[in-house]
Amino acid sequence: MGMFQKSKPAPAKAPMAREKRGPTPRTPSNDGAISIIGEGMQVVGDLITEGTVRIEGRVEGKIRAGKAVVLGKGGEVRGEIETADAVIGGRLEGTITAQGRLEIESTSSIEGEVRARAAHLKLDEGANFNGQISMLDESRGSAQRKPPVESQKAEKETNPAPTG
Repeated sequence: MGMFQKSKPAPAKAPMAREKRGPTPRTPSNDGAISIIGEGMQVVGDLITEGTVRIEGRVEGKIRAGKAVVLGKGGEVRGEIETADAVIGGRLEGTITAQGRLEIESTSSIEGEVRARAAHLKLDEGANFNGQISMLDESRGSAQRKPPVESQKAEKETNPAPTG
């Protein structure tokens, strides 16, 4: 046999009657996708996904995720987050609405508004939160708003009692 001699092609194999074919390929859905905004990355604009987004960098804008948003302890969001579930470990300046579970970790710093279901809200000891919490109505998914309560101290400072 020579080094450059052509080899004979293998004979074509006829399919057997019992041989099964695989499923017809489908277009993949995005509901299981995980999008990552890595450390050192900055996004300005809206993020929309049917799946999950993990943020270790910085986002300025609106984030809408069908499954979940994970804000890592090095991540920062300035804007609005709407999602089913969320875990917040970084810095959020804005509004977050979680229709399902919301976990605010001890490493988080939130300044703004939190909208969540009372039964699915977890706030770890040590979390820094400055803002308002609105509980979502379990049946309708809308926030139940209550007027803010004014403290007596603030009222006394703005309207001092007359002297004399």
